[in-house]
Amino acid sequence: MFGFGKKEKEIYAPVDGELIQINQVNDPVFSTKAMGEGFAIDPSNGKIFSPIKGTVTSIFPTKHAIGLVDKDGLEVLIHIGIDTVELAGEGFELLVAEGAKVKPSTPLVKVDLDYLAEKGKEATTMIVFPNLKEKKLSIHPGVVEAAATIGTLE
Repeated sequence: MFGFGKKEKEIYAPVDGELIQINQVNDPVFSTKAMGEGFAIDPSNGKIFSPIKGTVTSIFPTKHAIGLVDKDGLEVLIHIGIDTVELAGEGFELLVAEGAKVKPSTPLVKVDLDYLAEKGKEATTMIVFPNLKEKKLSIHPGVVEAAATIGTLE
């Protein structure tokens, strides 16, 4: 009746845009869930925020991917764009460092979406949970705003 024993985590949109199911992503590594369960957003701007409250655990040298972990050990990978590793960091401006404490209002990276388009790269941003075990991800596809609750992990 009161939800005792039910541990639900809220998940927040890391960027403004159109939220889509992970299996609709134009990259088989993500669409087949080889990296884990998750979702994606086709961004309408380049300001990427944290989808959870946690700590930055890794930043790829190419700045296109950031790893996070929350206090319960839930891992989150934010992968910005498709094949953007080939840009070698061009078009990405980091706003945090490894070890930083973050929350949904914390900007992580600024992406030049025009630069990505100019280089023929899709800006679709994937948010995956590599170590999601028994929990179930429930999201709400559609237009989303950064830092808004878009679903839960139960």
